[in-house]
Amino acid sequence: MDWMIEVEGLVKTFGHLKAVDDISFNVPKGQVLGFLGPNGAGKSTTMKMITGFMTPTAGSVRVAGLDMDDRPIAAKAQIGYLPEGAPAYPDMTPIGFLNFAADVRRLDAATRRRRLDYVIANVHLEAVLEQPIETLSKGFKRRVGLAQAILHDPPVLILDEPTDGLDPNQKHEVRSLIADMAKEKAIIISTHILEEVDAVCNRAMIIADGRIVADGTPAELERQSPLHNAVLIDSNDDGVAEALFALANVSQVEELQSGRYRVYPKYGESIVAEIADLSKQRNWATSRLSVEPPRLDDVFRKFTHSRPADGHAEDHNDNLEAV
Repeated sequence: MDWMIEVEGLVKTFGHLKAVDDISFNVPKGQVLGFLGPNGAGKSTTMKMITGFMTPTAGSVRVAGLDMDDRPIAAKAQIGYLPEGAPAYPDMTPIGFLNFAADVRRLDAATRRRRLDYVIANVHLEAVLEQPIETLSKGFKRRVGLAQAILHDPPVLILDEPTDGLDPNQKHEVRSLIADMAKEKAIIISTHILEEVDAVCNRAMIIADGRIVADGTPAELERQSPLHNAVLIDSNDDGVAEALFALANVSQVEELQSGRYRVYPKYGESIVAEIADLSKQRNWATSRLSVEPPRLDDVFRKFTHSRPADGHAEDHNDNLEAV
């Protein structure tokens, strides 16, 4: 596997606080990894250590085969980094700031012109190039930060909340740009926007209390939702709940409101066909029979909400009573 990012046993402590607790993972070229987790979970701290911005207490990072401890300058040259808050010199203009970034990256004249044209067009900065950065909206400041991160066309991108402050159209544009770049890069995106994971990420990782608690494709994580393959059925016929609960592959039946039920599968497998057959056999008048759509937010809550001391997520089905 062509690993572009290799993280092994990362630990970061601040006094008695362990912000990152033994995190290990690899990211290959062509993968967009979505970092998910509540505030204070350790996402930004992990990203800062990957970029060499922060020194780990323990563990190692390799970027494009380069060890961050042994060859920090060479390793950092492979990275485009958008930190939280999109820091920039407020009295500079976007074009001045991007030229400054090109100087730092030592881009030659031809490469500078080509890459400036690319980032200005694709991040849509044409209208504000000569305006002081301190006068820009939050969204435009974020776009200036993204432009400097991709200016030198790095093989690795570390983006902390890249669409923060953007309107829906701007978010779509940035997500499309990330998807286009992903073919030739390894990308890590920290985000609180779960729809962003579905939109641009082919892998998602949930971090809580400084540890990785879930890792897989968005579809794999969605299958861990308590609502995975649950079925909604609307019927006012008598005995519906009891008949549904008697099915061999049904674990629970929850009455959401009068005549509307959510039916949970016992083994996570599809039960909609069984329920449809039962409805037909009983001649129920059903106005709705559908499978719950995948919901990554339920998985997020499952792994991050009220985590007990042993590090295992609580079972969020405990409050569902069988009828």
